[in-house]
Amino acid sequence: MTATTDQPAVHHHEQDDSRGRAIGSWVKGQYALYILVALLLVATITRGSVFWGATNLTNLLLQMSIIGVVVLAELIVVLTGGIDISVGSALGLAAVVSAGLFGGPSVLLALLVALAIGGAVGVVNGWLVAFRGLEPFIVTLGMLALARGLVYAYGNGIPINPEAAASFASLGQATFVGVPVLAIIWLAMVVLIAFLLYRTVWGRRVYAIGSNKEAARASGIPVKATLWSVYVLAGLLVGLGGWMFLARFASGTSTAGNLLELEAIAAVVIGGARLAGGYGKVFGAVVGTVIFAVIANLLSLLNVSTFLQDAFRGALILVAVTLATVQFTRRRARTSTPASPAAPSAPATR
Repeated sequence: MTATTDQPAVHHHEQDDSRGRAIGSWVKGQYALYILVALLLVATITRGSVFWGATNLTNLLLQMSIIGVVVLAELIVVLTGGIDISVGSALGLAAVVSAGLFGGPSVLLALLVALAIGGAVGVVNGWLVAFRGLEPFIVTLGMLALARGLVYAYGNGIPINPEAAASFASLGQATFVGVPVLAIIWLAMVVLIAFLLYRTVWGRRVYAIGSNKEAARASGIPVKATLWSVYVLAGLLVGLGGWMFLARFASGTSTAGNLLELEAIAAVVIGGARLAGGYGKVFGAVVGTVIFAVIANLLSLLNVSTFLQDAFRGALILVAVTLATVQFTRRRARTSTPASPAAPSAPATR
């Protein structure tokens, strides 16, 4: 009777130990979260009253909302083992075309146009990568040049102001219970992508393809169709980002989204995603987004020159890549460490 009574207690003790080890492992791997906390401490010490003021927090949320949807687009592509360096130029193209096509008479029409532009870019990228077998870097490099060239050609380098500029400006500054509407849209996309990745068959397929494409194909996963859908969804998110850019600035400029792809990739990496694919979390991508927005905002408040701001971003990218490499090396070492051999069992007696 004693052994039977002790078994549940031992079982619960093992569960607690396992849960504790899992929490400890998660805490040790949250490099991005530690960087964010350090940045917030620096911001509080140096420019506390200004940084935490309502006006600055609103501007900060508006700033991170646009790059936030682009980071989500980059994340789902990186999870498959690919990369998309055309996201910034595609966002710029969506912004200027939605501002100029039909004269930009309404916010809703501009949204549809921006989604159509972004979706078309995603369709082309996905088809070339998934069905033609081309390298994602080369494909999206070509799309980067094509989209940015179309941006310059469409507006001749001159900002395009939509007819409904006042409506766009009102949307860009609108708030709901004190939170900017654009930030709410970004958070809604965060919830949507998290649901798709963690709660659907499509999400499991994305992770499987990034982990081992051939194994995924052998297990019956439609690799080509899934890859295509990833790039199309990424394109739609980028198109949404272009519309949000237009809503915030009420103008489509030729520099819209310029070099945004670098920040998006860096935010994904600093958030813990593996560029080789198969590993990455939406939470990490959100933290990476906030980090880059806080850095840009803090450096502006400190009146740091734009050249030094680029240097700080570059240094942060190097730190992020280094920490991510250390993290993955340790994880690989833990998973590849052979278990201690079990003691040989006594020979069976007849």
